[in-house]
Amino acid sequence: MKEHDLALDAAAFAERQRRFEEDLIDAYDEELEMEVDDRIIDGADGLTAEAREARKHYFRELFRLQGELVKLQDWIVHTGHRLVVIFEGRDAAGKGGAIKRITQRLNPRVCRVAALPAPNNRERTQWYFQRYTQHLPAGGEMVLFDRSWYNRAGVERVMNFCSDAEYEEFFRSVPEFEKMLARSGIQIVKYWFSITDEEQEIRFQNRILDPLKQWKLSPMDLESRRRWEAYTQAKEVMLHRSHIPEAPWWVVQAVDKKRARLNCIHHLLSQVPYHEIDHPPVALPDRVYNTEYIRQPVPASMIVPEIY
Repeated sequence: MKEHDLALDAAAFAERQRRFEEDLIDAYDEELEMEVDDRIIDGADGLTAEAREARKHYFRELFRLQGELVKLQDWIVHTGHRLVVIFEGRDAAGKGGAIKRITQRLNPRVCRVAALPAPNNRERTQWYFQRYTQHLPAGGEMVLFDRSWYNRAGVERVMNFCSDAEYEEFFRSVPEFEKMLARSGIQIVKYWFSITDEEQEIRFQNRILDPLKQWKLSPMDLESRRRWEAYTQAKEVMLHRSHIPEAPWWVVQAVDKKRARLNCIHHLLSQVPYHEIDHPPVALPDRVYNTEYIRQPVPASMIVPEIY
Protein backbone atom coordinates (compact mmCIF):
# COMPACT_ATOMS: atom_id res chain seq x y z
CA MET A 1 0.00 0.00 0.00
CA LYS A 2 2.79 2.36 0.93
CA GLU A 3 4.66 1.63 -2.30
CA HIS A 4 1.46 2.30 -4.21
CA ASP A 5 1.00 5.62 -2.40
CA LEU A 6 4.59 6.58 -3.10
CA ALA A 7 4.11 5.80 -6.77
CA LEU A 8 1.00 7.98 -6.85
CA ASP A 9 2.84 10.81 -5.07
CA ALA A 10 5.70 10.55 -7.55
CA ALA A 11 3.28 10.61 -10.48
CA ALA A 12 1.45 13.62 -9.02
CA PHE A 13 4.74 15.41 -8.49
CA ALA A 14 5.85 14.66 -12.05
CA GLU A 15 2.53 15.97 -13.37
CA ARG A 16 2.83 19.17 -11.33
CA GLN A 17 6.39 19.61 -12.57
CA ARG A 18 5.23 19.13 -16.17
CA ARG A 19 2.47 21.72 -15.75
CA PHE A 20 4.91 24.15 -14.15
CA GLU A 21 7.29 23.79 -17.09
CA GLU A 22 4.39 24.29 -19.51
CA ASP A 23 3.40 27.50 -17.72
CA LEU A 24 6.99 28.66 -17.85
CA ILE A 25 7.16 27.97 -21.58
CA ASP A 26 3.88 29.85 -22.02
CA ALA A 27 5.47 32.84 -20.32
CA TYR A 28 8.42 32.62 -22.69
CA ASP A 29 6.04 32.34 -25.63
CA GLU A 30 4.30 35.50 -24.44
CA GLU A 31 7.63 37.28 -24.50
CA LEU A 32 8.38 35.93 -27.96
CA GLU A 33 5.00 37.09 -29.24
CA MET A 34 5.71 40.57 -27.92
CA GLU A 35 9.08 40.55 -29.64
CA VAL A 36 8.00 39.38 -33.10
CA ASP A 37 7.93 42.93 -34.42
CA ASP A 38 11.55 43.44 -33.32
CA ARG A 39 13.08 40.49 -35.16
CA ILE A 40 15.87 41.07 -37.65
CA ILE A 41 15.54 38.47 -40.38
CA ASP A 42 18.72 37.56 -42.23
CA GLY A 43 17.56 36.25 -45.58
CA ALA A 44 15.51 33.07 -45.89
CA ASP A 45 17.49 31.28 -43.17
CA GLY A 46 16.20 33.56 -40.39
CA LEU A 47 18.37 34.96 -37.63
CA THR A 48 22.15 34.77 -37.78
CA ALA A 49 24.02 32.97 -35.00
CA GLU A 50 25.15 36.32 -33.65
CA ALA A 51 21.60 37.68 -33.66
CA ARG A 52 20.31 34.54 -31.93
CA GLU A 53 22.91 34.88 -29.20
CA ALA A 54 22.10 38.57 -28.74
CA ARG A 55 18.43 37.66 -28.49
CA LYS A 56 19.10 35.01 -25.84
CA HIS A 57 21.15 37.52 -23.86
CA TYR A 58 18.34 40.05 -24.10
CA PHE A 59 15.76 37.61 -22.75
CA ARG A 60 18.06 36.39 -19.96
CA GLU A 61 18.65 39.96 -18.81
CA LEU A 62 15.00 40.95 -19.22
CA PHE A 63 13.79 38.04 -17.07
CA ARG A 64 16.45 38.77 -14.46
CA LEU A 65 15.54 42.47 -14.31
CA GLN A 66 11.83 41.65 -14.15
CA GLY A 67 12.62 39.48 -11.16
CA GLU A 68 14.23 42.50 -9.53
CA LEU A 69 11.16 44.58 -10.37
CA VAL A 70 9.05 42.07 -8.43
CA LYS A 71 11.38 42.58 -5.45
CA LEU A 72 11.02 46.34 -5.90
CA GLN A 73 7.24 45.95 -5.92
CA ASP A 74 7.33 43.96 -2.68
CA TRP A 75 9.54 46.59 -1.07
CA ILE A 76 7.23 49.42 -2.18
CA VAL A 77 4.23 47.65 -0.66
CA HIS A 78 6.13 46.78 2.52
CA THR A 79 7.49 50.30 3.10
CA GLY A 80 4.57 52.34 1.74
CA HIS A 81 6.92 54.04 -0.70
CA ARG A 82 5.37 56.25 -3.40
CA LEU A 83 7.05 56.28 -6.81
CA VAL A 84 6.27 58.22 -9.98
CA VAL A 85 8.09 57.36 -13.20
CA ILE A 86 7.60 59.71 -16.16
CA PHE A 87 8.19 58.53 -19.72
CA GLU A 88 8.57 61.22 -22.37
CA GLY A 89 9.98 61.18 -25.89
CA ARG A 90 9.08 61.58 -29.51
CA ASP A 91 6.36 59.50 -31.14
CA ALA A 92 7.63 55.95 -31.81
CA ALA A 93 10.54 56.41 -29.40
CA GLY A 94 9.72 53.17 -27.57
CA LYS A 95 8.16 54.49 -24.36
CA GLY A 96 5.22 52.09 -24.55
CA GLY A 97 7.44 49.07 -25.13
CA ALA A 98 9.54 49.89 -22.07
CA ILE A 99 6.43 50.41 -19.94
CA LYS A 100 5.03 47.03 -21.06
CA ARG A 101 8.19 45.22 -19.98
CA ILE A 102 8.22 46.97 -16.62
CA THR A 103 4.60 46.21 -15.80
CA GLN A 104 4.40 42.75 -17.37
CA ARG A 105 5.16 40.73 -14.21
CA LEU A 106 3.84 43.22 -11.66
CA ASN A 107 0.56 43.53 -9.80
CA PRO A 108 -1.60 46.16 -11.56
CA ARG A 109 -2.99 47.16 -8.15
CA VAL A 110 0.53 48.20 -7.13
CA CYS A 111 2.00 49.37 -10.43
CA ARG A 112 -0.42 51.47 -12.49
CA VAL A 113 -0.02 53.16 -15.87
CA ALA A 114 -1.47 56.62 -16.41
CA ALA A 115 -1.90 57.49 -20.10
CA LEU A 116 -4.21 60.47 -20.19
CA PRO A 117 -6.06 61.52 -23.36
CA ALA A 118 -6.26 65.13 -24.53
CA PRO A 119 -8.01 67.34 -21.94
CA ASN A 120 -11.73 67.87 -22.35
CA ASN A 121 -13.43 71.27 -22.23
CA ARG A 122 -13.85 71.16 -18.46
CA GLU A 123 -10.26 70.10 -17.82
CA ARG A 124 -8.99 72.97 -19.97
CA THR A 125 -10.44 75.41 -17.44
CA GLN A 126 -8.82 73.68 -14.43
CA TRP A 127 -5.46 74.31 -12.86
CA TYR A 128 -3.10 72.73 -15.38
CA PHE A 129 -1.75 70.03 -13.03
CA GLN A 130 -5.16 69.15 -11.59
CA ARG A 131 -6.03 66.25 -13.88
CA TYR A 132 -2.64 64.67 -13.24
CA THR A 133 -2.73 64.87 -9.44
CA GLN A 134 -5.61 62.40 -9.16
CA HIS A 135 -3.34 59.74 -10.68
CA LEU A 136 -0.50 60.22 -8.19
CA PRO A 137 0.35 57.16 -6.06
CA ALA A 138 -0.86 56.42 -2.57
CA GLY A 139 1.42 54.62 -0.12
CA GLY A 140 2.68 51.32 -1.51
CA GLU A 141 2.07 52.25 -5.15
CA MET A 142 4.09 53.17 -8.22
CA VAL A 143 2.61 55.02 -11.18
CA LEU A 144 4.13 55.11 -14.66
CA PHE A 145 3.08 58.16 -16.67
CA ASP A 146 3.03 57.40 -20.41
CA ARG A 147 3.45 61.09 -21.18
CA SER A 148 2.71 63.49 -18.38
CA TRP A 149 2.30 67.14 -17.44
CA TYR A 150 5.26 67.74 -19.76
CA ASN A 151 2.79 67.66 -22.64
CA ARG A 152 2.70 71.43 -22.21
CA ALA A 153 6.43 71.69 -22.81
CA GLY A 154 6.25 69.41 -25.86
CA VAL A 155 3.22 68.79 -28.03
CA GLU A 156 1.22 71.76 -26.72
CA ARG A 157 4.10 74.12 -27.40
CA VAL A 158 4.92 72.75 -30.85
CA MET A 159 1.30 72.50 -31.99
CA ASN A 160 0.34 75.88 -30.53
CA PHE A 161 -2.21 74.36 -28.14
CA CYS A 162 -1.11 76.74 -25.40
CA SER A 163 -0.29 80.43 -25.31
CA ASP A 164 3.17 81.86 -24.65
CA ALA A 165 1.94 83.00 -21.24
CA GLU A 166 0.69 79.49 -20.35
CA TYR A 167 3.98 78.03 -21.54
CA GLU A 168 6.04 80.35 -19.37
CA GLU A 169 3.76 79.79 -16.39
CA PHE A 170 4.29 76.06 -16.77
CA PHE A 171 8.05 76.42 -16.38
CA ARG A 172 7.59 78.70 -13.39
CA SER A 173 5.24 76.18 -11.77
CA VAL A 174 6.64 72.76 -12.64
CA PRO A 175 9.81 72.94 -10.48
CA GLU A 176 7.75 74.05 -7.49
CA PHE A 177 5.10 71.41 -8.20
CA GLU A 178 7.67 68.63 -8.31
CA LYS A 179 9.51 69.95 -5.25
CA MET A 180 6.19 69.90 -3.40
CA LEU A 181 5.61 66.28 -4.43
CA ALA A 182 9.13 65.36 -3.31
CA ARG A 183 8.63 67.06 0.06
CA SER A 184 5.44 65.06 0.53
CA GLY A 185 7.42 61.82 0.07
CA ILE A 186 6.76 61.05 -3.60
CA GLN A 187 9.86 60.01 -5.52
CA ILE A 188 9.93 61.23 -9.15
CA VAL A 189 12.08 59.66 -11.87
CA LYS A 190 11.86 61.25 -15.33
CA TYR A 191 13.01 59.58 -18.56
CA TRP A 192 13.38 61.04 -22.04
CA PHE A 193 13.62 58.37 -24.77
CA SER A 194 15.93 59.69 -27.48
CA ILE A 195 15.90 58.47 -31.08
CA THR A 196 17.38 59.84 -34.28
CA ASP A 197 15.57 61.45 -37.18
CA GLU A 198 16.34 58.43 -39.36
CA GLU A 199 15.11 55.92 -36.77
CA GLN A 200 11.78 57.68 -36.29
CA GLU A 201 11.22 57.71 -40.05
CA ILE A 202 11.90 53.96 -40.25
CA ARG A 203 9.50 53.23 -37.39
CA PHE A 204 6.78 55.41 -38.90
CA GLN A 205 7.20 53.68 -42.27
CA ASN A 206 6.96 50.29 -40.56
CA ARG A 207 3.70 51.36 -38.91
CA ILE A 208 2.31 52.44 -42.26
CA LEU A 209 3.16 49.07 -43.82
CA ASP A 210 2.05 46.88 -40.89
CA PRO A 211 -1.77 46.60 -40.60
CA LEU A 212 -1.39 45.57 -36.94
CA LYS A 213 0.39 48.84 -36.17
CA GLN A 214 -1.43 51.36 -38.33
CA TRP A 215 -3.70 52.26 -35.41
CA LYS A 216 -0.65 53.73 -33.68
CA LEU A 217 -0.39 56.48 -36.31
CA SER A 218 -2.55 59.54 -35.76
CA PRO A 219 -2.69 62.80 -37.70
CA MET A 220 -0.81 64.34 -34.76
CA ASP A 221 1.97 61.79 -35.16
CA LEU A 222 2.32 62.59 -38.84
CA GLU A 223 2.40 66.29 -38.14
CA SER A 224 5.04 65.75 -35.46
CA ARG A 225 7.22 64.17 -38.13
CA ARG A 226 7.04 67.33 -40.21
CA ARG A 227 7.91 69.47 -37.17
CA TRP A 228 10.96 67.45 -36.08
CA GLU A 229 13.14 70.49 -35.48
CA ALA A 230 10.47 72.30 -33.47
CA TYR A 231 10.16 69.25 -31.22
CA THR A 232 13.94 69.13 -30.84
CA GLN A 233 14.03 72.75 -29.73
CA ALA A 234 11.12 72.23 -27.32
CA LYS A 235 12.84 69.15 -25.85
CA GLU A 236 16.08 71.06 -25.30
CA VAL A 237 14.26 73.86 -23.49
CA MET A 238 12.30 71.37 -21.39
CA LEU A 239 15.37 69.44 -20.23
CA HIS A 240 17.19 72.69 -19.41
CA ARG A 241 14.38 74.40 -17.51
CA SER A 242 12.93 71.45 -15.55
CA HIS A 243 16.04 69.46 -14.59
CA ILE A 244 16.08 69.83 -10.80
CA PRO A 245 17.81 67.81 -8.06
CA GLU A 246 14.47 66.70 -6.62
CA ALA A 247 13.32 65.35 -10.01
CA PRO A 248 16.17 65.10 -12.52
CA TRP A 249 15.85 64.12 -16.16
CA TRP A 250 17.54 60.97 -17.46
CA VAL A 251 18.06 60.42 -21.20
CA VAL A 252 17.65 56.88 -22.54
CA GLN A 253 19.40 56.20 -25.85
CA ALA A 254 16.54 54.40 -27.59
CA VAL A 255 17.56 53.71 -31.19
CA ASP A 256 18.07 50.07 -30.15
CA LYS A 257 14.75 49.15 -28.51
CA LYS A 258 16.00 46.14 -26.58
CA ARG A 259 19.02 47.90 -25.12
CA ALA A 260 16.85 50.88 -24.24
CA ARG A 261 14.43 48.68 -22.29
CA LEU A 262 17.18 46.91 -20.37
CA ASN A 263 19.07 50.13 -19.65
CA CYS A 264 15.92 51.91 -18.49
CA ILE A 265 14.84 49.10 -16.15
CA HIS A 266 18.37 48.70 -14.77
CA HIS A 267 18.62 52.42 -14.11
CA LEU A 268 15.17 52.62 -12.53
CA LEU A 269 16.11 49.85 -10.11
CA SER A 270 19.26 51.76 -9.19
CA GLN A 271 17.22 54.83 -8.23
CA VAL A 272 15.28 53.13 -5.43
CA PRO A 273 16.95 51.74 -2.26
CA TYR A 274 14.90 48.55 -2.33
CA HIS A 275 15.86 45.17 -0.93
CA GLU A 276 14.28 41.75 -0.94
CA ILE A 277 11.45 41.34 1.55
CA ASP A 278 11.21 38.04 3.39
CA HIS A 279 7.87 36.29 3.11
CA PRO A 280 6.61 33.34 5.15
CA PRO A 281 6.47 30.10 3.18
CA VAL A 282 3.20 29.57 1.35
CA ALA A 283 1.35 26.34 2.05
CA LEU A 284 -1.61 25.35 -0.08
CA PRO A 285 -4.50 24.29 2.20
CA ASP A 286 -6.23 20.98 1.67
CA ARG A 287 -9.35 21.12 -0.44
CA VAL A 288 -12.55 20.62 1.54
CA TYR A 289 -14.87 17.93 0.18
CA ASN A 290 -18.58 18.01 0.95
CA THR A 291 -20.34 14.72 0.26
CA GLU A 292 -23.70 16.52 -0.04
CA TYR A 293 -22.50 18.81 -2.84
CA ILE A 294 -23.55 17.81 -6.36
CA ARG A 295 -21.94 19.73 -9.19
CA GLN A 296 -24.46 21.07 -11.69
CA PRO A 297 -23.68 20.70 -15.41
CA VAL A 298 -23.10 23.84 -17.48
CA PRO A 299 -25.63 24.20 -20.33
CA ALA A 300 -24.06 23.42 -23.69
CA SER A 301 -25.36 26.73 -25.04
CA MET A 302 -23.02 28.55 -22.65
CA ILE A 303 -19.83 26.77 -23.76
CA VAL A 304 -17.45 28.67 -26.00
CA PRO A 305 -16.97 26.67 -29.22
CA GLU A 306 -13.59 24.92 -29.31
CA ILE A 307 -12.48 26.10 -32.73
CA TYR A 308 -8.78 25.64 -31.96
